[in-house]
Amino acid sequence: MTKQAKRLKAWTGDRDAIHALPDAVKLVKTNATAKFDESIEIAVNLGVDPRHADQQVRGVVSLPSGTGRDVRVAVIAKDAKAAEATAAGADIVGAEDLVERIQGGFMEFDRVIATPDMMALVGRLGKILGPRGLMPNPRVGTVTPNVGQAVKDAKGGAIEFRVEKSGIIHAGIGKASFTDDAITANVKALVGALAKAKPTGAKGIYIKRISLSSTMGPGFKVDTASIGA
Repeated sequence: MTKQAKRLKAWTGDRDAIHALPDAVKLVKTNATAKFDESIEIAVNLGVDPRHADQQVRGVVSLPSGTGRDVRVAVIAKDAKAAEATAAGADIVGAEDLVERIQGGFMEFDRVIATPDMMALVGRLGKILGPRGLMPNPRVGTVTPNVGQAVKDAKGGAIEFRVEKSGIIHAGIGKASFTDDAITANVKALVGALAKAKPTGAKGIYIKRISLSSTMGPGFKVDTASIGA
């Protein structure tokens, strides 16, 4: 508790003000004082009601500066497509054998990619992967015949986003060790992808509020106009 109290007292910057994106990035980095390389996270409040099918927001975006973390990719494929995935750098590749391992509790991966011909098999994993947001889906490029490119995208900084029940998108967009420009570029890429993913049922203001924070630091409000939202 004492260490946490000292950390709180050391925080700088106005948490109630709305900051231009470059200023918010600087404040978040200044307050990321933990002994490890803190993740930089974004929260975007959207003007949608996810309870309605025409107000769902989901997609994938390639962050130009990457995520700063090693993404473990599992690929469910066979024969030539399995070899393609392995060559592209997939961490785990398999077919029936991999499905059985996952059913048995194996979860040492961050992304699951599958070829279309394997989806009947992958369907058995819905109750396991679905609640964790790991179920392959063609809408976000994780069900594809081009598994090699999908693996490279996942390893290179592609992230999935999906609106929560409260209408918020949470995502990691880098590390405190990133340059200001790198974090800024990632924020703009994600917000741009959200704008393109605006559902037909969304009314009024779509991107309502944006805030940035680090793993152990405070959050700072971002002026959406400064992002071009």
